[in-house]
Amino acid sequence: MITKATIKDTTKLTQIALESKAYWGYSNDLIESWEEDLTVTSKMIREMEVFKFVESEIIAGFYILNTHKIENKNIELEFLFLHPNFIGKGIGKQLLHHAFTEAKKLGNKSMTLLADPNAEDFYKSQGFAVINKKESSMKDRFLPIMKIEFSQPN
Repeated sequence: MITKATIKDTTKLTQIALESKAYWGYSNDLIESWEEDLTVTSKMIREMEVFKFVESEIIAGFYILNTHKIENKNIELEFLFLHPNFIGKGIGKQLLHHAFTEAKKLGNKSMTLLADPNAEDFYKSQGFAVINKKESSMKDRFLPIMKIEFSQPN
């Protein structure tokens, strides 16, 4: 079930983000260096659209739509993370499609995101296209900037 996240979820959501990144084989030092960027704050919960997927009272994953980064009816998907135990079970797709619905409710015509290279194929399979690249904190590593245009109506 997908529901709105609450401030009491911040620690668990941060933990999921960190464990999800670690799933892809990044070193502990690298994960620690990203901890601040992957921390879900109470301010995010209050000011953005944050939804979680709960299965048997366990938070399996979540996403954040950054309502502060809407330009030309394009919203940014800030986070979409799954706990490693739930990767490959279709929950990421359910969360993403829920994010599409929420983005459209807010009047957006498209969505962009900065993807981890390990997630690029997933996003492509859901209709996103690479529109640019951004250099990451790791030398000679580039992150795909991806975008999807929403078809009308839906």
